[in-house]
Amino acid sequence: MFTIDLFKGQHIPVKSGPRSTAVAVATIVMPVVIAIIVFGCYVYGKSTIARKKQELTNCQLKINKLADAVSHLQSIEKDEKQINNCLSEVSSSIDRHVSWSPVLETIVSNLPDSVILAKLEVKQKFVRKKVTKGKTKTKVIVPVRTLKMNIIGSPHSNSDKAVRDFRDRLRFSSLLKSRIEDITISQGFGVLGGQNIVSYDVSCIFKSEL
Repeated sequence: MFTIDLFKGQHIPVKSGPRSTAVAVATIVMPVVIAIIVFGCYVYGKSTIARKKQELTNCQLKINKLADAVSHLQSIEKDEKQINNCLSEVSSSIDRHVSWSPVLETIVSNLPDSVILAKLEVKQKFVRKKVTKGKTKTKVIVPVRTLKMNIIGSPHSNSDKAVRDFRDRLRFSSLLKSRIEDITISQGFGVLGGQNIVSYDVSCIFKSEL
């Protein structure tokens, strides 16, 4: 067979081999593969972002719930502190006040028939007292209570002795002997209802209680 080349070999197509075919296929396929990879990364990234956003939303909801719980806990702790302060005040008030019913009963049961109890009152003051705690000395404020009585007697009866006996019975009574610091008596004279009287001011000073 004879080949006639009228163009003198300028436009005769070059025969393709395996290498040139592979290059041509790679040139076409690679952009497609890259595009697929990029699209897959985009889809995966978008899905990951959406999932992270949902997780962030859930975390924020949990934080809000915890914030409400913390606020509620702080409110409870505040109320508890106020209650404890009130209880402390009540305890302190109880310590500063004693039940006077047994004391009054002791006074009435020991009061002589020859005199009259005209007035009775309790006064309280606070003093600083040194106390020792371990090896340390400190000052605390303690209440000091004084029970004051005004007793009226007749100058024609032996009121002086009756009042002194009354003082001794109070001082050594089972209820008051460990609680009374001292009992003082002052005497005066006056007129009541047109009659002469003897007036006795009796002060029962109670021991301070820590």
